[in-house]
Amino acid sequence: MSKNLRVIFREAFTQDTFGSVVSMAAAPPADLPNSIEELRALVLLQQGQLCAIYINCPDPWPKKRHHKRRIIQAPFVELVAEKMKAGGILHIATDWEQYSEHMLNVMHNSRDFENLAPDGRACPKPEWRPATKYEKRGERLGHSVFDLVFRRTA
Repeated sequence: MSKNLRVIFREAFTQDTFGSVVSMAAAPPADLPNSIEELRALVLLQQGQLCAIYINCPDPWPKKRHHKRRIIQAPFVELVAEKMKAGGILHIATDWEQYSEHMLNVMHNSRDFENLAPDGRACPKPEWRPATKYEKRGERLGHSVFDLVFRRTA
């Protein structure tokens, strides 16, 4: 297995703390695991080998009583920092402004990541990132899309 792992989080929700885990690819792309359990085991067991994690439009859980279910929380960010090598990228996209504010707050409280946006907020959407069905729906409803990009510090 490659020493540089990339994890891609997409739209399906699971009932564990990792939220919307769908696929993982090595860099360069290699074999994909057959199940979410295999991916979870890789994320949990491989330390310092992740080079990038992409989370595209995770469930914003807009009701206050459900905020605890959001994937971007301090414990998740700590786990990502532990598994990611220095210089690794955590890229999160959302079409919910309130969730982007929550994410920025969580990430700014982490000493393990630095925001790559020049203004300390969101980066422009990269051309290579495909739009998810939730992102397209949000755009139809007039929502802005926020790409939050952070680099793992040493």
